[in-house]
Amino acid sequence: MAVAATRLVRGRDYPATFAEFHSWFSDEGACLAFLERLRWPDGFVCPSCGVRGEPWRMRRGRLRCRGCRSETSATAGTVFADTKLPLTTWLQTVWLVTDQKHGTSALDLQRAIGMSYETAWTVLHKLRRTMVRRGRESLAGVVEVDEAYVGGVVPGRRGRGALGKAIVAIAVERLGVGEKSKRVVLGRVRLQRIPNVQMATLTDFVLDSCDLDAVIYTDHWGGYNDLGKVGYTHVKTNVSASGDPAHVAMPCVHRVASLLKRWLLGTHQGGVSIRQLDFYLDEFVFRFNRRKSGSRGLLFYRLIEQAVATTPKPAKVIIGGRP
Repeated sequence: MAVAATRLVRGRDYPATFAEFHSWFSDEGACLAFLERLRWPDGFVCPSCGVRGEPWRMRRGRLRCRGCRSETSATAGTVFADTKLPLTTWLQTVWLVTDQKHGTSALDLQRAIGMSYETAWTVLHKLRRTMVRRGRESLAGVVEVDEAYVGGVVPGRRGRGALGKAIVAIAVERLGVGEKSKRVVLGRVRLQRIPNVQMATLTDFVLDSCDLDAVIYTDHWGGYNDLGKVGYTHVKTNVSASGDPAHVAMPCVHRVASLLKRWLLGTHQGGVSIRQLDFYLDEFVFRFNRRKSGSRGLLFYRLIEQAVATTPKPAKVIIGGRP
């Protein structure tokens, strides 16, 4: 979906406050009009024949093309397709998801909106599947890469030998050191659940996440040995030989790993199945990469914008843990 070239303005393009949100989206018609504007920012384009121009407006938000006479709507072919929930409820949910710094759990959403737990869980997972923007820019500059282990505890096993846990590959931009805090400043992050820490798997993760001009810092694990061969400037840090703790030698990835585990245990009380972990990782990345946004309303706008550009996600797909 094309993004409008003009700069978005709070209070004009998206609500700036909770009170303004309620004023804007008081009924289904207002919600449909907002979705229509996001889906077709340059005016209606028929999904069937590609004809541009104002459609005939039918009942229940249906739009009929003046060219081929096929009908569609602002929700057809999006995450909101065939929903039984009112759009006012959907948009309230998106506001809650983006307004809370650490997000919301299905139980919290159930209490706040008044829907069943099963519906709240499904709605949140549908939204998580919209949080990765297609065509997003690769990480650049100096990037730290490592893995973390998330999930059940295996007594006596730690690190790469901790069987039974999910392996999460982490890549983080290192932007330098803050003048006041003297701490390493973190840039954007990428997370991905991976099946193993073999060379082919880790090389593919870095290629998918980082620009080839990036300088990649890793520990001395042999799974990263091919990074130089595929074109990266690769800097290895032998953590054991350095004498520094891992969080000092590789501060960015270890801070992100710590924040991820704290978020899973805090917001979601550790109740995240391995089958659904990929989509919680997407949510964490969405939040982390927008942590400095000064407007929650803009995050609301961006998530709705991505939702209308995402194909429908039936409940059976969600439950099965598929994208």
